[in-house]
Amino acid sequence: METVKTVYLGELRTSATHLRSGNTLITDAPVDNKGKGEAFSPTDLLATSLGSCMMTIIGIATQTHDFNVDGTVIRITKIMAENPRRVGEVIVEFDFPERVYSEKEKTMIWHAARTCPVLLSLHSDLIKTIRMNFHEPS
Repeated sequence: METVKTVYLGELRTSATHLRSGNTLITDAPVDNKGKGEAFSPTDLLATSLGSCMMTIIGIATQTHDFNVDGTVIRITKIMAENPRRVGEVIVEFDFPERVYSEKEKTMIWHAARTCPVLLSLHSDLIKTIRMNFHEPS
């Protein structure tokens, strides 16, 4: 069964529809690659999917072990490389809500992040920098 239907709209823009939900998103080529940069670029979505997947797997782990990290903020930086043009590095930085985290919880979170299917699907040449900031009360 198909997952996504994508239509090329012209002018380096696509419209992708998630067939199960009907949700749609637009992509645009970035301005440094002849595009308008008015929407996510395909490489932005690669970086976004990495952060979202890691957070989803962390969320599953924390639900399973009866604690939560609701409100976690993920900041993602995509760094392009040349020859050939590609994503050279993705930096994913997690800022977890302020609370006391046990060493077991931190280990569980790190393990969950490292077992994300998107992370495991990316080429080994892509640099993946992961930072976890556990904010504990003063």
